[in-house]
Amino acid sequence: MSDTDHLAHLSPREIPAAVTASLRSYFEERKVESLDIDPVCTSVIDSLETFVLNGGKRVRPAFAWQGWLGAGGAEGTFAAPEDPQRVLRAVSSLELIQACALIHDDIIDDADTRRGAPTIHKTYERLHAENHWRGTASRYGISTAILTGDVALAWADDMLHSSGLSPEAVSRALVPWRAMRTEVLGGQLLDITAEASRDGRVETAQKINRYKTAAYTTERPLHIGAAIAGAPESIISAYRSFGRDIGVAFQLRDDQLGVFGDPEVTGKPAGDDLREGKRTVLVGTALEIFQQSAPDKARFIEENLGNVTSVEDIDQLRDLIEQSGAADEVEREIDRLSQRAFEALRTADIPEDNRENLIDMGVRATARQS
Repeated sequence: MSDTDHLAHLSPREIPAAVTASLRSYFEERKVESLDIDPVCTSVIDSLETFVLNGGKRVRPAFAWQGWLGAGGAEGTFAAPEDPQRVLRAVSSLELIQACALIHDDIIDDADTRRGAPTIHKTYERLHAENHWRGTASRYGISTAILTGDVALAWADDMLHSSGLSPEAVSRALVPWRAMRTEVLGGQLLDITAEASRDGRVETAQKINRYKTAAYTTERPLHIGAAIAGAPESIISAYRSFGRDIGVAFQLRDDQLGVFGDPEVTGKPAGDDLREGKRTVLVGTALEIFQQSAPDKARFIEENLGNVTSVEDIDQLRDLIEQSGAADEVEREIDRLSQRAFEALRTADIPEDNRENLIDMGVRATARQS
């Protein structure tokens, strides 16, 4: 079996390592450009490379890859076949979109850690302070992290366009690619506006989940993979239905972990979402329940969400949310969305092994982790 044939038959569990190798190769190609500018630029590229290569489950490229395979991409069922190595490089670019989103999200949230390590802006804030540079350390850290995220976003585009895919495949992929970038930025804007305006409505949180997470985590990656393969609308529609529901369920699981998760699993301090004042479906559901049954408790959550710092205060807020029964409701919603997602795949005209792979990936993406 040739290297190309072997790549096309990798299992879903083998794809993350293949994506990491593709990303490592890309960084090696691009790093030389920073050497021609200045060591400061090289430092930023090194930080981005470490951030991208040393963390992440490669969820987005894995879904895009399965989308391509399931739509007959390896066989050329609907369009001229593409070299699997080039497809892998194209879908691996999604990790750079993810890096940009996380780096900028950490700035917005003023987060100290990500994946158990200091966030990019905190890393450069410390560098400034240690060197006793002019100006404020926090401003330098934020400014440098913004630019690091910008590099990731720019290189994501570069990586897709230089993947070696045919012009026709790139043109097809750009339709969901462009939509995905707009959706995730719009979802982030809705998120920060909800926090600032204290909009705790469940429907607002659901819209944020749809655009900030589901669209670029599962729905559009599957769409991108299908587009590269030249899939018909029937397959794309099934993929998007599956991806939308699994993506929202994935975010609901993340919301549960943001309140009840083990820091060893999440890589963030316990109750971090409560400290940051996240207006999630979990919090919105708790508020709705208490507004009917115990208004004083709803008022306590409203007043303290985003204003808690001590472990004791966070524990009190967490206990109230658990007491409301909201966590159980969210668990039921995760199950409902997952089952609806799996049903969308059962009617899709894709090979059975790809269907089973996607269902297994959906189960793992939404599984309890604490």
